[in-house]
Amino acid sequence: MAETITRAQLSEAIYQEVGLSRNESADLLEMVLAEITQALLRNETVKISSFGSFSVRQKGQRIGRNPKTGDEVPILPRKVLVFRPSQLLKARIRQGHTGAAAAPRPPGTPPNP
Repeated sequence: MAETITRAQLSEAIYQEVGLSRNESADLLEMVLAEITQALLRNETVKISSFGSFSVRQKGQRIGRNPKTGDEVPILPRKVLVFRPSQLLKARIRQGHTGAAAAPRPPGTPPNP
């Protein structure tokens, strides 16, 4: 099973790489995440170079089916969060699966078994 990277691990990686205190690293991470969240709430697209982009998409109403009964059920309009990875990120992921050199791992993260 794949490991999940937590906020604490991201904060620790910032601490190790940038040299801020642990509290400052945690605050920086929270500020970045808050800014991304606020931009998405304003329906702005968030592009992170060499990583990907986040955007909010409006989905219209449609008809779905209840899998148990087969009855048609309306699915109401809603907003969904969309992530589109960059070509560079896609290439790095592919390289990792083919045994080629994988993208560098943040400091403090254990290697995948």
